Parts: sequence; structure tokens; C-alpha cells
Amino acid sequence: MADKIRWGIVGPGHIAHSFAKDLKLVGDGELTAVASRSLDRANEFADEYNAEHRFGSYQELFESNVVDVLYIATPHTSHCDLTIEALHHGKAVLCEKPMGINADQVKLMIAAAKKNGIFLMEALWSRFNPSIVKVNELIAEGKIGDVAYLNANFGFYGLDRDEDGRLLNPDLAGGSLLDIGIYPIFLAYLILGKPDNIEAVSLFHKTGVEVQTAMIFEYPNAQATLASGLRSNMQMRAEIAGSKGSAFLQDRWHETQGYSLEIEGNMENFDLPTKGKGYSHEIEEVHDCLRKGKLQSEKWSLQNSLDLVNLLDEVRSITGTTFPFED
Repeated sequence: MADKIRWGIVGPGHIAHSFAKDLKLVGDGELTAVASRSLDRANEFADEYNAEHRFGSYQELFESNVVDVLYIATPHTSHCDLTIEALHHGKAVLCEKPMGINADQVKLMIAAAKKNGIFLMEALWSRFNPSIVKVNELIAEGKIGDVAYLNANFGFYGLDRDEDGRLLNPDLAGGSLLDIGIYPIFLAYLILGKPDNIEAVSLFHKTGVEVQTAMIFEYPNAQATLASGLRSNMQMRAEIAGSKGSAFLQDRWHETQGYSLEIEGNMENFDLPTKGKGYSHEIEEVHDCLRKGKLQSEKWSLQNSLDLVNLLDEVRSITGTTFPFED
């Protein structure tokens, strides 16, 4: 592979801007192409980030030879189809979370990656956050003893958003769970694995989307209390408590810049900042995998993504959260 890994962005929306800024911080990568359904939008984004190639359709980018890997940054409902199309055209893919709306979609995406022998990873950037990586390592080493309790929330006020936008529109798989509830569920899965039982309840908006969900994940010797919502701003410090002490991921824990340990009543804080906003770390993982010829990440594997979407599916089944296109 060449000195520079060439990226293409599919869907130049809000999150794509954050990704493009962090890509500049990764020395062996460069943004070479942008695709949008609007050529004007593609041109505007490409001009801002100095991307040479710009396309007024996704298909044109898929059929080009100017990129090594694509970042799929479109709304949830298009992740599956666009990823599969890109894979069929031989393009490695980093697909924004959630990788698919449900497990059936994720299975199709994984099957396409394996059939074509092409790299695929879900862009769950928090998995590569330095503080989350470090806390997970400390827990595995027994630093806080046996984990008995985990608490993680993610919420902000979003009911003032456009009801036709992706957040409140059921036709776009709106609601809190897939957009931000995926983060607390991910943390419980990372630290404690798959639960033996799940309890959950949701509140719904007038558009029909779920806008607040509370969950309890039950394990043989532990519980995780999790929540997501669009009805209020939640305190976002995650706690993992064990038999010897506790670990805390500092406020807005999914993009935290540090962590704390409380052992025998003594609290110690540790700064561990991200490079840029934090997307750089998942980009570096993709680069490492591509350069080593891997078809998936060992740190966030395709099975991990399938496990995660199965947990999301189970919560949605319990709370009665469905989307019109699933009927």
C-alpha cells in the first residue's frame, strides 16, 4: 500500500466535518474524494478540506479508482445499502454507527464483506478513545476488583429539532436509542459482555419515535443501569464500580479526555486527551488493519458489531420500538 491511504467520504454532513478534521491529524492518510447526492455540496466540502475529487452521486465514487477506503457518513437508513454497494466495488469501508438498523442488515453487510474479501468496520469511535481503552485494561487487570455495577447515560435536549430531520423522523430511524443509546449499551458490552437478561422501558414522541429509554442489563454478579434520551441534558459521567474500587470516565464520557480511579477512598484523576476530537484513533486502527491486510479489526470486530446490534434489537423489542420500513 502507498505511503498515504486515500479516503473518500460518502455523505458530507455534520459528522463528516469532524472526521475530515481529524483525518488531517493522521500522517499517513489523506482525503482525496467526497460524494454527495448534490454536486454543489460535494464541491463545497471538498474545497474546504482540499479533496481533489468530488462526485454528485455515491455510485460515481464507488466506481472510481481514487480511494482505498470509504467513510460512510450518511443517515442510518442508508448505511446497509451503501456499504454493500461499496464492498461490491472493492472498496474498504468504515461505516458510521449504528452499522445497520437491525441485525438482519448487519448480517447482510458482514456477508458482503466476507464474500468480497474486503475490510469492514463499524465507526464506533468510543472504542478507541484512549481513556476508555485504558480503563478497560485496568479493569481486566483487576484494578477495581470484580465489577458489580456500571452506570452510563447519554442525553441532550432534542425535541426542538425539525421533525422531518433524522432525529425525530421514524422514516429515518430516528429516536435516541440508535443515535446515542448505542453508546451506554456499548460500554456495558465492552466491560461486562452480553447480559443474561434485559429490562427496558421507553417514552415516545408525537412523531412515533422513541425519545427516552431506561435499561437494566443483568449479569450473574453485576448490573448495568443505562439510559438515553432527547428530553433533557443528562450528566454524562460513567461509573464502573468493583469490589476494590471504582473507575469513572469523565463528563461526556463517550469522548472523554480523562478518567478517575477511586481506591480505598482515595480519588486520583488522570488526563488522557484524544488526538483532535477523537476520530483520529479509529482512523489509525483502520490504517493499521489495511496495512496488515486484515479484513476486520481485532479491537472492534464484525462479531462485536453483530452482538451490539442484537442488544439494540432486544431493547427495541422489549419497548416496542419499530420503524415504518420494518413492517
